[in-house]
Amino acid sequence: MIVRISKVEIAGPREQLEDVLSLLRDTGMLQIEPDAISFIDKRDEAFLDSFLPDKSIVSERIYFEELRGKIAELFSFLPAIPQKESFIDPEQLVDTIRETIEKHLVKCRELWQKKEGLHNEQSELSRHTLFLDAIEPLLEGLKESDDVDLLGITLSEPEHVTLLRNLLKKHADEKFELVTTEAPDGLIAGLIIVAKEMAENVKGVLSDRDIPEFRFPPAFSNLTFVEKLDYIKTRISDIENEIDAICIQLDSFTMKWGAVYRTLQKWLDDKLSVLKAAASVFETAMCFFIYGWMATENVSPLKEMLNEKYLGSVVLEEKELREEDLERMPVILKNPSYFKPFEIFTRILPLPRYTSYDPTPFIGIFLPVFFGMILGDAVYGVLLLLVSLIMSRKFRTRPIARDAAKILGIASLYTILFGVLYGEYLGELGHTFFGLQPVIIDRLKAVIPMLYFSVSIGVAHVVLGSFLGFLSALKKKTKKEAISRLCQIAIILCLLTLIASLFGLFPALLTKPIILAILLLTPLLLFTGGMLAPLELIKSIGNIISYARIMAIGLASVLLAYVANHLAGMTGDIVLGVLVAGLLHLINIIIGVFSPTIHSLRLHYVEFFSKFIESGGRKFEPLKKENTQLKNRFNH
Repeated sequence: MIVRISKVEIAGPREQLEDVLSLLRDTGMLQIEPDAISFIDKRDEAFLDSFLPDKSIVSERIYFEELRGKIAELFSFLPAIPQKESFIDPEQLVDTIRETIEKHLVKCRELWQKKEGLHNEQSELSRHTLFLDAIEPLLEGLKESDDVDLLGITLSEPEHVTLLRNLLKKHADEKFELVTTEAPDGLIAGLIIVAKEMAENVKGVLSDRDIPEFRFPPAFSNLTFVEKLDYIKTRISDIENEIDAICIQLDSFTMKWGAVYRTLQKWLDDKLSVLKAAASVFETAMCFFIYGWMATENVSPLKEMLNEKYLGSVVLEEKELREEDLERMPVILKNPSYFKPFEIFTRILPLPRYTSYDPTPFIGIFLPVFFGMILGDAVYGVLLLLVSLIMSRKFRTRPIARDAAKILGIASLYTILFGVLYGEYLGELGHTFFGLQPVIIDRLKAVIPMLYFSVSIGVAHVVLGSFLGFLSALKKKTKKEAISRLCQIAIILCLLTLIASLFGLFPALLTKPIILAILLLTPLLLFTGGMLAPLELIKSIGNIISYARIMAIGLASVLLAYVANHLAGMTGDIVLGVLVAGLLHLINIIIGVFSPTIHSLRLHYVEFFSKFIESGGRKFEPLKKENTQLKNRFNH
């Protein structure tokens, strides 16, 4: 449900502003409103001219933000090591840290940059190692001399080896040798041993044919091919030792200073949240005025808290709500424990306006009912209940999974209930083996009555939505919209009564009065709802017909269970029959979890909520510790 909100003003001596803001941040009860419109009476608007900007707050905020940015940069260079919280008072360290952090930043930045450079070099050498490891066996017994040159190549396909060999024969005058092997990355690594005088010619041919020659860094230019291999292995080992030495230095620094900087960072976050909030406070030479919104239930506790701490020097006054405030008031959604899990589905929707309704209770009431009506098998319900209990125990520390398990548990209870009413226990097996009969209706044989039942549910659901829309219009004091909603409800009920009388369900004498009522209500609907009102009426009728999906999807589930049982009987083997039936029933249960959920949600989102839910609500964002959203809002 939507929590009732109050508009409040907090006033007190200017020197106590920061302390009051700290208290408000700790309680997390108040959302500060930076705009005083509607908080100050028009006759007092001249009072706004006496408000003075506090330049010291701006300069202090800049000072702390700069320090906070440097600490964040410092932590970007340090490893994440769990540490105990420092007990040093951070406020006493601010000026000292301001001087030492520059030295620490330079030191840690240099270590980090050196470490990154070593990692890049290690990565580059590792790339060469893949190639050299592949051709190392090819170098066994090979002695380099001044008369030959060794060229490394990589090929993507084995057939390219033959093409390259033919190409070399043509341009190297048979003064070459080509040996290849498969590299660990799947490429073909090769080594061309060619006469010195032909080396440049071969390099040109490789370049012209886009055959990648494996090139080494310029620092390797004076090394022989074999020496390059030895050098890379030695250098990689040296790099690992250098990286380890740097990591030890960074770890040592973190153990010594990390807790101090982390404590100061937390203190700065709290301090900045107060200073940013102070930018939205109105001040005079002697007083401050804080305007904002809070839950009505918290007004009295906060007032008592302020009186107790400041002995009446800081006062809280609840202001009168105006009509224009309804469009600006923030929204708090708060639901009892039964409905709380269903907020999973309402979070998908835009936040409703303060004057509208919280959709959560409606989903909590109707979704499990629709789910049970569609699936409607007692054994399926028992199995799903067991799954929900297992999920609740396994995922008790994961809120979303835990809430999903609770919803599944509630839905499974309704599935068991409707399964008993329908007489369905793994399809017709309950009737076949135990003689269990339906309590109200057999879905497999009574398709038309189930259709009537589903549409009747749709009538009740859509009419309820329209009636809630009527109440919402009354709350907003839009009389024409309220009358239009009532006309739509009346016409829908008249049309349904007329259809029922034509089928003999109601006396035929009602036909003429009903037609007359529809003719009288239609002009009133046009007058109050405009030219689009008849289209909205037709849409509502279509919405009602859409509830026939409850019957259709439920019937599909019954038929699949029926097919599973009969296919099992046709196998002629007990074990095979159980496997076939079990597999099909399992598929039916899986479909039966997702399909009823999706279609039930659609009936809510499209057919039901469109009648009365107004989106576009403003989220309640109180001043509190580590409130990122509030910080972002004030930054913008």
